Amino acid sequence: MKKSLLMPTAAVRNVTDITIGLIRKLDTDAILLDVDNTLAPPTSHIPYEGVREWIDMLKKNGIQVVICSNNYRKRVKPFSDSVGLDCVAMSLKPFPFGFNRAKRKLKEKPQSVLVVGDQIYTDVLGANLAGMKSVLLVPRDDEKGLTIAIRRRLEVNVRKKIKILGE
Repeated sequence: MKKSLLMPTAAVRNVTDITIGLIRKLDTDAILLDVDNTLAPPTSHIPYEGVREWIDMLKKNGIQVVICSNNYRKRVKPFSDSVGLDCVAMSLKPFPFGFNRAKRKLKEKPQSVLVVGDQIYTDVLGANLAGMKSVLLVPRDDEKGLTIAIRRRLEVNVRKKIKILGE
C-alpha cells in the first residue's frame, strides 16, 4: 500500500523528544529543522527550553543539522547563528527547492535526511516530495495569519490519523 504524501515517518510532541535512538532507527545522518513552532515561538529569537542542549547533543553524536525555513533570511539567519547552525531561508516548502539546497550543504542523499517541523502541508509534504523522512511535531504556540490558519484547519483530519510516539 502506498504511503500518503501527507503522512510523516514519525510524530512526537516536541523537538527535544527526538532521541538519538529514534534518529538511528530512522536510519538518518542529517536533520533539516524548521524554526517557528519547532525550535522557537513564532517570531522569537529565543529557542524553546532545552533546544540548545538538544542541538549540542545531535552534534556530539555526529548528526549534521541545518535550519530550513520558509521565513525571510532576516528572521532565520540571526536565529540560526544564535544556535550555531547553518540555514536555508525562503525555502518555498513544500516544493523541494529549499530541501535540495540544504541537502547539498550536508552532502547527503535524500533518504539519509530527516525533516523536522510542525506543519503537514509544508514540512511533511515537502519531505515526502523530496524523498526524505519526516518527524511531525505538535504546534506549541498560535501563529497569526490567514495562510497558517487555513493550513492548520486542513491539518485537523490528517492529524487525527497520526500516532504521537510515547502517547
